[in-house]
Amino acid sequence: MKNVYCRPNSARLRSCSALLVAGCLLGWFAVPAFAEQVHLSIAGSTLLIPLFKLWIPDYVASNPTLTMTTEAIGSGAGIEAAISGRAQIGASDAYMSDEQAEQNPQIVNIPLAIASQTVNYNLPDIGASKLKLDGPTLAGIYSGAIREWDSAPIKSLNKNAILPHHLIIPVRRSDASGDTFVFTQFLNFSTPSWEDKIGFGTTVAWPSVPGEMTASGNEGVLQTLAAARYAISYIGISFAGQVTKAGLGTAMIGNQSGKFLLPTPDTVSAAASELDHRTPPDERLSLVFAPGDNSYPLINYEYAVVSAHQPDPAVAKTLRDFLLWAISPVGGNTRKYLDAVNFIPLPDFLRALNEKQIAKLK
Repeated sequence: MKNVYCRPNSARLRSCSALLVAGCLLGWFAVPAFAEQVHLSIAGSTLLIPLFKLWIPDYVASNPTLTMTTEAIGSGAGIEAAISGRAQIGASDAYMSDEQAEQNPQIVNIPLAIASQTVNYNLPDIGASKLKLDGPTLAGIYSGAIREWDSAPIKSLNKNAILPHHLIIPVRRSDASGDTFVFTQFLNFSTPSWEDKIGFGTTVAWPSVPGEMTASGNEGVLQTLAAARYAISYIGISFAGQVTKAGLGTAMIGNQSGKFLLPTPDTVSAAASELDHRTPPDERLSLVFAPGDNSYPLINYEYAVVSAHQPDPAVAKTLRDFLLWAISPVGGNTRKYLDAVNFIPLPDFLRALNEKQIAKLK
């Protein structure tokens, strides 16, 4: 913000408006001139963008010189947008890979909240039953080794469920996705054969499976799943309300202790508390498949991926101010915002790491 200063001398007084004379006579008096307008573009995760959409109206209302826009293009594209400078904030469910971090040392990964992921299915004949699924079973479905809903591995986990003898239709993301990153990490960490052959990432070389379908973004996956009987997929937790409205089932997922759980504030918090203390200075850490009886296995940090080298000091300051507000327990990290997207707040100790990262933005 630029300022005009008034000095108490006759030349200066003649140039001051009548309304400011009293202030000028008292000594130095700063008068705001036209404030510099700043625009921030946020692009990326279809899971995280709904939180930004909740934040932005309230934050901009208190910062009238700021405009902000969002674009839901997937985590992979969001990271690339931050690297290229097309967006000031890349919204991502995934932290940058080692290769990306080495090639782009100016980019920082800043956790904003903790999210989770659900595994959902369209089985119209199963009623209100919650299927139990674990990593090896899901890896079998997505590799094509498990083809029918009443296959032995699924039946062994769901002895009381009436399962249809029908081909399973796996639905996966077609775009570079943080949800794919989290889901394939779970398969990777829980299933040695998946780790050996496929691995994890925002995109992977998916095995070809008969009947498989693809869709872009969480919304696209949700629509595809709702329209395809006997289909299964993974969806970010901020779409939980839409999953329920669509009448889709949500699986209980097996954790390291062999317990089958749904994502709740308690089970997500339990998982986070097992691993979050390991968060390194660059804050790139997987929270997937945490130990603990009460740990839900599909959770992650939600990241703002930002360049520390901004071309305009005003933009850098605006970014710092906004991100500090976003992680504040009296700002963006309150239940008012997080409950609406089924996220949980950051642990207190993580804010110190965040503040060091945010201070790098110049």
